[in-house]
Amino acid sequence: MQKFWTEKKSVQLSRGLTIAFGVLVAAADMGGWWLVDFIYRSITVSHGALGRWALLAALYLCSLPAYGALVCLYRLLHNIEQERVFTAENVVLLRRVSWCCVGVAVICLLVAPIWYSMVLPAAAAAFMALIVRVVKNVFVRAIGMKDELDYTV
Repeated sequence: MQKFWTEKKSVQLSRGLTIAFGVLVAAADMGGWWLVDFIYRSITVSHGALGRWALLAALYLCSLPAYGALVCLYRLLHNIEQERVFTAENVVLLRRVSWCCVGVAVICLLVAPIWYSMVLPAAAAAFMALIVRVVKNVFVRAIGMKDELDYTV
């Protein structure tokens, strides 16, 4: 009996979701002004013009590391699809994704004094950076073990 869900399908789904997230980030960039205006009108506490501009700046500044992370993830998934898993290139890609998450966390923390609710996405981005960092360290260890095994054989 043939399995319905395979590794190849899983990687393809991940690549498709990466593209979908890229489209969502682009849509948020295109509709940034309207998105910020909607958020600004939905809250009961006024932050003034500074609050509106700070939120808009955070949205656009956070999209830069988001695009960087998505490109790195797409390349990582491409490498996995090509069966190049434990390579130095993938370690570099994971390191970049981690730093992109740190960038988002820092941007959100800079806006947090004006929009205190930005602490939540900052914490989420920092936690993601930690998770990606741990996975990167696992990859480094696996590469070392793979090289050692190659020399043994």
